[in-house]
Amino acid sequence: MSLTTILVIGCGSIGERHLRCFLQTSRARVTACESNPALAAKIAETYAVEVLNDWRQSLARRFDGVVICTPAPTHVEIATAALDAGSHVLIEKPLSQSLRGIDGLLTARDRSGRTASVAYTLHLYPILRAAREFLAAQSLGPVKQVTVTTGQPFHVFRPAYANTYYRDRKAGGGAIQDALTHSVNWVESVLGPVDSVLCDCAHQVLPNVEVEDTVHVSTRHGAALANFSLNQFQAPNETTYQFNAAGGSVKIEVHNARWGTYAAGQDKWQWHDVAPLQRDEPFVLQADAFLDLMQGGPSRLCSLEAGLSTLRFNLAALASADSGRRVLCADIHD
Repeated sequence: MSLTTILVIGCGSIGERHLRCFLQTSRARVTACESNPALAAKIAETYAVEVLNDWRQSLARRFDGVVICTPAPTHVEIATAALDAGSHVLIEKPLSQSLRGIDGLLTARDRSGRTASVAYTLHLYPILRAAREFLAAQSLGPVKQVTVTTGQPFHVFRPAYANTYYRDRKAGGGAIQDALTHSVNWVESVLGPVDSVLCDCAHQVLPNVEVEDTVHVSTRHGAALANFSLNQFQAPNETTYQFNAAGGSVKIEVHNARWGTYAAGQDKWQWHDVAPLQRDEPFVLQADAFLDLMQGGPSRLCSLEAGLSTLRFNLAALASADSGRRVLCADIHD
């Protein structure tokens, strides 16, 4: 069986992880593209892959799939060019840091007949997939309210954060675009798009940056209300989702690898344990899902439209935090 050709553009921390995880599938022949000579040499030596240095010239080689891991402001331009070159694309989150060029990207996808997905890995977590399927059946009734509480010692997991895009909102940095966007995107996959946002955020602890590391957000999704609380400095790495309906509740404790139901009239949670994922596993699952999609399989990834919805949330949350007012996502324009 011939291997699918994959080009990973941008080989910083997240790009290297994508490259490594596509190799782990044993289904892809991976080429890297990295403009930094020192980093390019390191990637070539570590993974024994070909490394190119110009993404425009690289696309002329017509790879089956392109994974875009450059800073957020460049995502749309590169993804549009990759689709025009005949490649399927997987775009790192967030989709962008503005709406500029998005209409052209959607047009390029439709014109090319190729697929375009956004790399929100929570879609691949077995625990979240199981809970979402249960919620979709509405055996407890429609969800009316959601709470999300999440945090981690970001400086431990990403010690070089202050020297990356993270330090600059315009590059896609800060807790809203870098961390909270994951949870909001996944909750949108359950409830539907965010309609409006009221956001408060601040820089509380992380040294050597000024962007927000703590966020409190209230959102509306049609008839459902949600609250998100996130910080990037607490000692435990923990994430809990709770969905509340008239007939009961669903709680997901990602850090404990379990999800449970508490139906009205019961006296305790009914837990379902799920095998925990190691750090690279969601990215291997995502790589396999992208390869399956390219070969005509069903989509298990975040669609371009869903990524756009979350981008609107990101921009509305930033606008709300800056203005102190609730912002309608529909009012976000280029």
